[in-house]
Amino acid sequence: MTCDASSGPTAPAPPAASPAATPAPVWRPAGPRRRSWRTLRVRTSVVVIAAVVLAVLVVPPLVQLDQQAVDLGLKLRPPGWAHPFGTDELGRDLLLRCVHGLRVSLFVGVAAALVAAVLGTAVGALAGTLGGWVDRALMRTVDAIASVPHLLLGVFVVALWRPGVFPVLISIAATHWLSTARIVRAEVLSLRSRPYIDAAISGGASRWRVAVRHLVPAVLPQAGLAAVLSVPHAMWHESALSFLGLGLPTHMASLGNLIEDARGSLLAGQWWPTLFPGLFLVIPTLAVAGLAGVWRERINPRRRSELML
Repeated sequence: MTCDASSGPTAPAPPAASPAATPAPVWRPAGPRRRSWRTLRVRTSVVVIAAVVLAVLVVPPLVQLDQQAVDLGLKLRPPGWAHPFGTDELGRDLLLRCVHGLRVSLFVGVAAALVAAVLGTAVGALAGTLGGWVDRALMRTVDAIASVPHLLLGVFVVALWRPGVFPVLISIAATHWLSTARIVRAEVLSLRSRPYIDAAISGGASRWRVAVRHLVPAVLPQAGLAAVLSVPHAMWHESALSFLGLGLPTHMASLGNLIEDARGSLLAGQWWPTLFPGLFLVIPTLAVAGLAGVWRERINPRRRSELML
């Protein structure tokens, strides 16, 4: 009598692996190639920013040349030993005018970013601390302002005053505090659930004291990062307004005015009056973005450059 193998008892099937039994991903330090790339990015950004600061603070007082000096005999000279960046349509040295333009644009960008950071931090901390109808009203205001294009809103604000530094600064600050307010509000809402905040409230601390002593200092790194990232954006905003003829007065050598003045030269085949002011905008922007990325990794508990799946 033969026994059919299919009719005999079968071995129990192995239990299916539950999702909870799935091993968690293992985080390990990044390899040397990634660390070397991060180090190179940081060093390059530091060198570029140091060069920008040196050019803005040291070069103009030392150079005994008038940036407004006109010499039509040197009109639109290409880059050379005498003029490394060439000359503009009035024979003025383009390197010196780019440095002066960078000073003006950087001043407007830094001032507008600081004003926007203070305003955004105040609004975000107020919304996150009070909550309720105050939070809803402030956030709906932020959403309403964010729904309008920044450049269009900046044009509207500038149109209320005569061309100058103050209207441009106000127009940029009025459109760049929104992201800071949202970031600070999110951080405050996250911190409100921490045990030490509950302990401070249980100990009799008022809501304002908790906000001033604990919440606002904790969100300052995030607000500072937002302010740093707003500087190049504000510089581009100022340059766009000046390029459209709505920003700084034409006699001020901002980068936007330099690019606007070079439009006719570019159509005639002279590329240097447009290229070098554009580089003075792009290169500091990339340097600030590189350092801001490292700053973000420092304040983020899971740093992408140091941990890798």
